[in-house]
Amino acid sequence: MASNVIQNPLELDSLLASSRALVELELNKLLPLSGTTPEKIHQAIRWSVFAGGKRFRPALLLAVGQAFSAPVEALIRTACAFEMVHTYSLIHDDLPAMDDDELRRGRPTCHVRFDEATAILAGDALQTLAFQTIAEDVALDPETRIALIAELARAAATPDGMVAGQALDMEAETRQVSRAQLEEIHRLKTGALIKAAARSGAIIGRASDSELAAITSYGSYLGLLFQITDDFLDVTATAEDLGKTPGKDARSNKATYPALHGLEETRAAAVDAHRNACHALDQLNRPTDILHRIADFILHRTG
Repeated sequence: MASNVIQNPLELDSLLASSRALVELELNKLLPLSGTTPEKIHQAIRWSVFAGGKRFRPALLLAVGQAFSAPVEALIRTACAFEMVHTYSLIHDDLPAMDDDELRRGRPTCHVRFDEATAILAGDALQTLAFQTIAEDVALDPETRIALIAELARAAATPDGMVAGQALDMEAETRQVSRAQLEEIHRLKTGALIKAAARSGAIIGRASDSELAAITSYGSYLGLLFQITDDFLDVTATAEDLGKTPGKDARSNKATYPALHGLEETRAAAVDAHRNACHALDQLNRPTDILHRIADFILHRTG
């Protein structure tokens, strides 16, 4: 997708790699060991959580929080909570009753590797562990913990979160949708959790109301951009690039930007969302260079 060339991509790569390492180290501490009874469920949790991935949502939370001078120690557990909720959503999305996928992050999905009941329970456990992780975070004061729990719950649930988006996405398989309806699906299914991750970093960093409004706008457009590029890559990328089955959206009659508008207009929509995300950052008197580069990264991602 055409846009400005990313400046200093190695610096962003380093940020994503260091964030991923920090998050995975903390996740390893927070999650029960594979040998914990009942063993099968804990093996399934770790199979899914440690299957790879860029850890984008926690990296975004860490980057925003650090832009507002929050210490990593205050950010890391909430970042892990977002990854837990994201992973739970992937486990459940892949189930036969939902998207019926057999490949995730380059290897068998949880229900394929174990079984459907175990996959459902693994997702349930991760969702609950996420809220426990924030509630018990002694690096944060009680008021901040409550605000973060509410933020994550709104983003994950209904009517304004991920669950609502998934429900609308499934309904759209049987009918035509408008561009506005498609954007609403994307805003909820993918964008809500991304926006909340950005907002949570700002909340921990004690952003002002006006700063939080700018980050909210940034996160909203970033979430839309992420899903538009996801739609684009489902048509153009390989299974090796994606780590999941390409072309699944078309076969499942999913509502997507390419299906509704074609690839060229999908590219234009991505560039427009990227521009709006960056414009929101321009309202902040904070070090936002990395946040700009994160938007660039999403626009140009190949998997």
